[in-house]
Amino acid sequence: MSEPSTSIDYQRSLRPWDAALIVVGGIIGGGIFLNPGIAAQRTGSGLALLLMWVGAGVLTLIGALCYAELGARRPHAGGTYVYLREAFGPLAGFLFGWTMLLVIYSGSSAAVATIFASYASALFGLSPAWALPLTVGALVFVSGINLFGIRLGAQIQNLFAVLKLLAVAALVVCGLFLAGAGHGQVLATDPARSGVGFIGAALPVLFAYSGFTYLNNLAGEVRDPQRTLPRALTLGMLLVIAAYALVNVAYLAVLGHAGLAASTAPAADVMQQVAGPLGAKLIALGVAISTLGFCNITLVAGARVLQVMGEDGLFFRGVARLHPRYRTPNTALLLLSGWAIVLALSGSYGQLLDYATFGDWLACAFGVATLFWYRRQDGQSTGFRVPGYPWLPLLFIATVALVVGLTLRDNPVNTGIGLLIMAAGIPVYMIWQRLFSRVRS
Repeated sequence: MSEPSTSIDYQRSLRPWDAALIVVGGIIGGGIFLNPGIAAQRTGSGLALLLMWVGAGVLTLIGALCYAELGARRPHAGGTYVYLREAFGPLAGFLFGWTMLLVIYSGSSAAVATIFASYASALFGLSPAWALPLTVGALVFVSGINLFGIRLGAQIQNLFAVLKLLAVAALVVCGLFLAGAGHGQVLATDPARSGVGFIGAALPVLFAYSGFTYLNNLAGEVRDPQRTLPRALTLGMLLVIAAYALVNVAYLAVLGHAGLAASTAPAADVMQQVAGPLGAKLIALGVAISTLGFCNITLVAGARVLQVMGEDGLFFRGVARLHPRYRTPNTALLLLSGWAIVLALSGSYGQLLDYATFGDWLACAFGVATLFWYRRQDGQSTGFRVPGYPWLPLLFIATVALVVGLTLRDNPVNTGIGLLIMAAGIPVYMIWQRLFSRVRS
């Protein structure tokens, strides 16, 4: 195996608390403020809704524990890309990087930046004409602050994460204590949706939990990664599960299941009902900050994948360069951010978000599957080991496979296009191999 050509390496400056807040910031974006209404439309009661959110959280926690072991075994930049490349070969790694660049990370960033723009416009009373400039401005801003080193980026990300947790706390307090949860409607059945299934809510809920793998992309910049990664992933996931469960209880306490199902902006509706226009303004500020933090982590994490791909010869060599002073993959960051801006300008990001969610969880399942290869290849490890092996990893893979299969059945067009985007990477990889045969064996 050849050595990377660059003599500059990442600087391990992320502390345990930084890492835990990256997990929180990478998951909590706009989903919890918007998707509970969609999930309520696809469940028949408050109890079913809460079980879906908690169940998806437990599933994500299992995936996070698997990624904790993967990160402890390979504490380097690249995350899922590295695991797939080592376990299944360079084609598998390339297909992940290809899909990550085209739709998963870029599409998620473009879509969530649009949510930021809509809430920022409402907060400051701007006309709809400001939506696109604010979307582009958000992507440019989060890219710019990360050009000057991971330490500065982490400090700003910590601020975003703390502020979004405060927004979640304010929403929960207002919903449960100021409005009161004594209406007897939190777990009640919704007669209008008595025949609604349960699994249909999985995709919008899983989207809200997407992003737990981002920290592994930054593993090369984490201090004492064998200890920090497992602790940060576990702590971050427990915080997110608790926050999501409490927020949904607050929604149900104020709006009821029927009201939540009818709401397109449940967080704003709750705060409006509890605190009037001022409450709506405050939650708009919280959502704007939350979405900005999500875009920040997504682009930073994705840039590390492209940088490692460049080192491996699976992408343009220029993106492998790290800034000599700041040790950041600035070329890769600007490339990914630029493509996210193109998607935002094209107006296709809403549909791409469906592809992104589908592709992200499919990649997570394959990432967890590499754990079996590492156990055989590396044998016993002195680092973190996922409990319940092999049953918990198998449960994660089987559940994601079930959701993917049902999504293909229920939404064949969007998921089919998502699979075609992934498959299109195969001929691109073959052409790349012919033109640039520098892939590390």
